Amino acid sequence: MRFARIVFRIAGVSGVLALLPQYFMEQQIGRVSSPITHPELFYGFVGVALAWQAAFLVIALDPVRFRPLMIPAVLEKATFGIAAVVLFFQSRVSGMVLGFGAVDLLLGSLFLFAWLRLR
Repeated sequence: MRFARIVFRIAGVSGVLALLPQYFMEQQIGRVSSPITHPELFYGFVGVALAWQAAFLVIALDPVRFRPLMIPAVLEKATFGIAAVVLFFQSRVSGMVLGFGAVDLLLGSLFLFAWLRLR
């Protein structure tokens, strides 16, 4: 149970620290990568991603009770991680995006490991 608490707490806190500033960086992100033509999708993504960070922090409070939420948490990490890998090999995103995707795949693997250990 200790492992699950640590993993989900680290994921939640680091996710909040990485995502929250993006609410104030639309213009800068648009200049660095490409113009954000659908701000509702950008802010929607950031909001949903932040909601998941809150879910990770809730799971960290009581991993046994919230074990069923760990599977959707794995899926949340896998969707971006797999997409980043595929898009990178199609030359549609940078290596930096691949790196963020790799972090999500690592966290998703740790989430799955935590889920298995709590049987």
